[in-house]
Amino acid sequence: AGRNEAGDRSPANKEKVLMVDAALFAIREIMEDFPEAVLYGQDVGRRLGGVFREAATLAEQFGDHRVFNTAIQEAYIIGSTVGMSAVGVKPIVEVQFADYIYPGLNQLVTEISKSCYLSCGKFPVQTLIRVPIGAYGGGGPYHSGSVESTLLTIKGIKIVYPSNAADMKGLLKAAFLDPNPVVMLEHKGLYWSKVPGTEEAKTTEPSRDYVLPLGKGTIVLPAEQAKVDAGETCCVITYGMGVYWAKAAAKNFTGQVEIIDLRTLYPLDEDLVFTTVKKHGKCLILTEEQQNNSFAEALAARVSKACFKQLDAAVEVLGALNLPAVPMNMLLEKAMLPNAEKVAARIDALMRS
Repeated sequence: AGRNEAGDRSPANKEKVLMVDAALFAIREIMEDFPEAVLYGQDVGRRLGGVFREAATLAEQFGDHRVFNTAIQEAYIIGSTVGMSAVGVKPIVEVQFADYIYPGLNQLVTEISKSCYLSCGKFPVQTLIRVPIGAYGGGGPYHSGSVESTLLTIKGIKIVYPSNAADMKGLLKAAFLDPNPVVMLEHKGLYWSKVPGTEEAKTTEPSRDYVLPLGKGTIVLPAEQAKVDAGETCCVITYGMGVYWAKAAAKNFTGQVEIIDLRTLYPLDEDLVFTTVKKHGKCLILTEEQQNNSFAEALAARVSKACFKQLDAAVEVLGALNLPAVPMNMLLEKAMLPNAEKVAARIDALMRS
């Protein structure tokens, strides 16, 4: 996919699309352009078209030999991509919910992540694994979980996490073209922009040739230069739903908060992260995951070391409470997860420190 953004991100004549539809349109275009592409997983076939309607009409257009259902068996869904890739097929597969990826972890770790390395490059596995993730209104302990820290301990796979429709389409194209295995984490609460404050997840649909390279973060909200110069700013580094919590919280601190959307968790855009932290001297890393031993805490350690001389305060991390699961009860779910108010309180404390 190259290192530079290609194609038109915001064509003048295109309508705004939901994130779930941006993924659908991207896969449709991929399947039209690449006859070797197939899509399979639980319920993505003709009858249902995905539990989120994320594969609607694809089986009708491309046939049951290219878009089909599997058994409820994640080890097969993930593991079969090794054989598919070996014979020149390019599989796009779906694990129905992030919480159900665990039966497939053995295949992901033992086969997929190691194949290219152990064969000295002879047997790379080119696969795209789509995983709906995150808490979305009372889904309960088996439909609300986050798994990125678990996946990020696996070497040999790339992990992307878009927060809006344009990034979804651009990253999905780049992930498909990448010769490495890529896991795409897609927040269910952003699919339809139904969660209050997530309207901006809906964007103009990028052009057919739009590709957003993996490993490139972006500044979604810049701070005012005058306030940076006065030393009155901080940055928030986040991804997924965290982008919208941070944007809402930043409204309480006009011009004082700069927000980075990582977009790719591995490979990480360290240049953007470190440059931004050094500019502000204060940093909050925000995640939906339970905080202890998370990717966010690991990133905080890297930021603390790389930016030590420029920091004016300890690097802050805000994640969910360290509970075994996301509760079904909506009040308990709200108490567990970060939100705009919790982020604003943490920014306020950081600014005063």
